[in-house]
Amino acid sequence: MNTLACCISEVKLTYKNKVRMSDLPKVNISKDAFDLFYSSWDQDTIQHCEEFKIMLLNRANRVLGIATISKGGISGTVTDVRIILQYAIKSNASAIIVAHNHPSGNKEPSESDRLMTVKIKEAVNYMDFLLLDHLIIVPDNDFLSMTDNGMIH
Repeated sequence: MNTLACCISEVKLTYKNKVRMSDLPKVNISKDAFDLFYSSWDQDTIQHCEEFKIMLLNRANRVLGIATISKGGISGTVTDVRIILQYAIKSNASAIIVAHNHPSGNKEPSESDRLMTVKIKEAVNYMDFLLLDHLIIVPDNDFLSMTDNGMIH
């Protein structure tokens, strides 16, 4: 046996969708995405700490899934763009919508939020995905859409 082969891990790529595409929720407007994100949020922690999530969509804007990318503290969370790309590639997504919450209730994006959005947009564009929106969700069942507010072009 080759001594190198025993030291190399096997990498597998799997994705199983057990739901018919026509049964998947469809996102037409930012409110649709917000409703799906908000329902996936743990309401016991939405006021406590920031989380960053990704919604994965096919070419018909049907939702393939929602994943939590990171959880942080009261005023921030670290978001690794590589993990976003991993989810998008593995799910065979065509587009993504990202969201994070502001426990403070302030819907306005920080400079850090704006810079992260630009970084994500550049990365997904390079990989031929679309970034459709970045939502900032606040605990009182409200949100800001960066696309609706002209912050994503």
